[in-house]
Amino acid sequence: MTRLELLTIVVGRARGNGFEFRRWYTSRLGIPWISAEAALKLLDQQRRYYALLFSHEFANAFWKAGEEITFSVPSQSFQRPMPDGSLKTVQRKGFMRRSARRDAWKYHLREMALAEEPLRYLRKYLNVEEDLTDDLAAATADDEAPIAPKPRRTRAPKPPAPPAPAKHGRTKPLPRPLPTGIPAFLNRPFK
Repeated sequence: MTRLELLTIVVGRARGNGFEFRRWYTSRLGIPWISAEAALKLLDQQRRYYALLFSHEFANAFWKAGEEITFSVPSQSFQRPMPDGSLKTVQRKGFMRRSARRDAWKYHLREMALAEEPLRYLRKYLNVEEDLTDDLAAATADDEAPIAPKPRRTRAPKPPAPPAPAKHGRTKPLPRPLPTGIPAFLNRPFK
């Protein structure tokens, strides 16, 4: 997939969530609007797509507010004062966290800034037809591989368990029978 195709998909998803690409293009870049295709080609050829990817309007539209995100919290260490006046170093392990936040786009902007290639970071959050066909091809290849039947193990039948002795002269009650007819409340007329 080319960078231009990926930009087209990314802008399309943001536009579907309410991003006004034409308004952003004319106001932020100060270039007259010709068409969407021409604008995307210009962003690709002059590498101005970074201005688009890191704009707050785009990020806010691309990652919807309240959408669940998964992110990793890195391991950290810090010092904490103890009641006796000494300082103790606390070590915390990193962990994965899931959250549905209104400002999820801020988190993604930070992570995208740390990523080597921002478009690759965005691609992780897209369902592209190319990826789906690759996944489908891998799944059908796994299905077509011959599978050797598993040998069946046979067990000797267990002898029936002896009845449990009655405790204090009581016997265990029989299980309730399953209903066979229509319940009475269904036979009553509606009022």
